[in-house]
Amino acid sequence: MNRSQLLKRLDQTWNAFTASYADLSDAEITEPTVTGTWSIKDIIVHVATWEAESLEHLPIILAGGRPPRYSVMYGGIDAFNARTTELTRNVSIAEALGMRDVAHRRLINFILTVPEDQFIRETGFRRRLRLDTYGHYPRHTAAIQRWRQRRAER
Repeated sequence: MNRSQLLKRLDQTWNAFTASYADLSDAEITEPTVTGTWSIKDIIVHVATWEAESLEHLPIILAGGRPPRYSVMYGGIDAFNARTTELTRNVSIAEALGMRDVAHRRLINFILTVPEDQFIRETGFRRRLRLDTYGHYPRHTAAIQRWRQRRAER
């Protein structure tokens, strides 16, 4: 994979994610039953949070360092997710979409500055990028699609 291919994959999975909720009403976007108690708004903020985490930790990886472990800092990834969800529970839909757009634009701009050798082989950089982005979006896209299917069957 090269940068261009990675950006294409990222774009495809991102577009599928955003399309999964694009036609929904505000009431549907804030309904708290999509994944456990999470609404689509919570999922949008969650995805933006992980892109922001990528932007914080990928430069550390590029410099040869190791980002702090979530198990040490927060008690694990689930605890981190719960904490960030609680901290952002009351953001508006507009704020959630703004967070999404800013984080994603910053991430793409950052990727454009990374040396090509980080994309052509499996590196710590590419692994973290995959986990936080194009490997992450499809899980939430599928959750939203399952939720939509359940609603359609009612």
